[in-house]
Amino acid sequence: MKPESDVSPCPSPLYNSRVLKTYIQLARKKYPYVNVSEILADAGMTLYEVEDQGHWFSAEQVDRFYEELVRATGNKYLARDAGRYASLPESIGAVRYYVYSFASPAKFYEMIDNILASFTRTVSSKSRQISSNKVEITVKPEPGITEKPYHCENRKGLFEAVLNIFNNRILHIEHPECIFEGDRVCRYIISWSKSPGDYFRLIRNYVLALFLPVAVFSIIYLPEGMRLTVLSGLLAFLLATAFFGERFDKRHLSVAMQNLQESSEQLVDQIDINYNNALVTREIGQVVSRHTNLEDVLSAIVDVLKARLDYDRGMIMLCDPDKKRLRFAAGFGYTEKQHKFLKNIDFQLDKPESRGVFVLSFREQEPYLINDLNDIETTLSRRSIEFARQMGALSFISCPIICDNESLGVLAVDNVRSKRLLLHSDMSLLMGISHIIGISIRHTQHIEAREKQLQSVVRVMVSTIDARDPVTKGHSEWVAEYATGICEELEIEKEYREVVRVAALLHDYGKIGIPDSLLKKKDKLTSKEYEYIKFHAEKTLEILRQINFEGSLQQVPDIAGAHHEKIDGSGYPRGLKGEEIPLGARIIAVADNFEALTASRYYNKPMPPSRAIQILNENAGTFFEPRVVDAFVRYYRRTYPGYRTDRPASTML
Repeated sequence: MKPESDVSPCPSPLYNSRVLKTYIQLARKKYPYVNVSEILADAGMTLYEVEDQGHWFSAEQVDRFYEELVRATGNKYLARDAGRYASLPESIGAVRYYVYSFASPAKFYEMIDNILASFTRTVSSKSRQISSNKVEITVKPEPGITEKPYHCENRKGLFEAVLNIFNNRILHIEHPECIFEGDRVCRYIISWSKSPGDYFRLIRNYVLALFLPVAVFSIIYLPEGMRLTVLSGLLAFLLATAFFGERFDKRHLSVAMQNLQESSEQLVDQIDINYNNALVTREIGQVVSRHTNLEDVLSAIVDVLKARLDYDRGMIMLCDPDKKRLRFAAGFGYTEKQHKFLKNIDFQLDKPESRGVFVLSFREQEPYLINDLNDIETTLSRRSIEFARQMGALSFISCPIICDNESLGVLAVDNVRSKRLLLHSDMSLLMGISHIIGISIRHTQHIEAREKQLQSVVRVMVSTIDARDPVTKGHSEWVAEYATGICEELEIEKEYREVVRVAALLHDYGKIGIPDSLLKKKDKLTSKEYEYIKFHAEKTLEILRQINFEGSLQQVPDIAGAHHEKIDGSGYPRGLKGEEIPLGARIIAVADNFEALTASRYYNKPMPPSRAIQILNENAGTFFEPRVVDAFVRYYRRTYPGYRTDRPASTML
């Protein structure tokens, strides 16, 4: 994302946004007159970046923010105050959630390195427990990192905050070594007093240890009345110390459990988000396996985005083959009027002066996050501003759709109704999704390109058949049309319907090896000549098997080569019967026979459609499958009311 202010962010972000959020919470409570937004903008930051727990800032940004905030508040101890503020209930609570994950301050300090690493990448640290209520923490800057004194003060405030959370215990911090006084590390020795619960437990343990000796002494040396008084009093004192110790522990645990519950709920919410995002990626990846048409793929992807992502609207724009225009391809959440507007607009990619966000995102292959269009209005073209106003957009994210380092389009989302701030984590998510979309689009484009190539090959092959004889020209196209109609009537799935269509177009290709003297013979064929003609079905199978059909189209050779097989097994070339014959071949057989009967040939005149249908019905169950014949009759009567007698030019190819 390009910076939205004059301050250029450092390429190495070092501080998590949660560090700044504590400062902002403190400033708003104690210094309400301070304009925090202006200070953030001056440091090259935005409030929505601070709200995003996945966002990190550079040292220059954080230093500048702190310096300006100190100047505005006049509090030179602001860093330490902000560290302490993390323990208060009205604060952000990030430190409180961490602390309540541990049973004692010592356990928290023991994990200090992992905890600090979630807030800053500038230092490494380690802790050493000196006693049950004293630890030593050593903090060392990472190579090449130079901190400022206020970071040390902020750490002191943080260490104090931890003890404040644990029952407000009295704290003492020694700082014998400091980086800012010439030492190699900052070393902190932290000690704290025991809590009331600790003292009660200690007293209880002593009383419990004395109970047995005192009981033995009382039994041996004391009279019965005094013995009962001593033992009863000692037991009462033991129970009292245990009760008050348990009471203090429960009070602390109650607060701890409440905070842990809040933290757990946040964690569960984040897990749900991550799981949902993973589902988006998986489901988009599955789209390609279900669809081969780009329009269908985009529609399915948009459905996934609408169902899984937390955005009011979203759209996919793709470039044209010449990469001169960026056009709307699919979207969700738009009104009918907005959708119509999107379909009729494009963004010019071939003009250097074009500087719209979508165009820049496409050209530079960079994502853009805009949370206030007014902030960048002066940098946009008038046309881009008009587009945004027309769509009612104020904040949005634009991510390039890339595959193999080539821009294919743009994925854009925005929120209108929910008004939820768009965050850097949203942008990161969409960049990952856009990459999957890019792969899906490119894969689909390759499939479509192969299909177009196959169609051109089929078109040429059919043309070579037609070129042999003008009398039978168009036969394959009509058979393909009839076969497709039968498939629709039988409600056969679209994929297999295409297999049957291609097989129908090529079913007679083996005739290319038959001499013209036989194909164009006007007299009746001899039995020997007829046997030679029958050879064309086997030749069709042989030739088509040499073509590299892919996927379901691999069935084409077997279907085309079996179109002269008959249900009773009397067909050729292999004498298949019933279900042994591929369904596509059974469909083509009916379509081919009807077309041959109703068309002009050298050896006969065209037969009326009614008579041809009668012949099909007469041979249903022997030559043809009855349900296929019935489907053809229904299709033909519905498509050609009154039965056609002319032969219009085919548009099948």
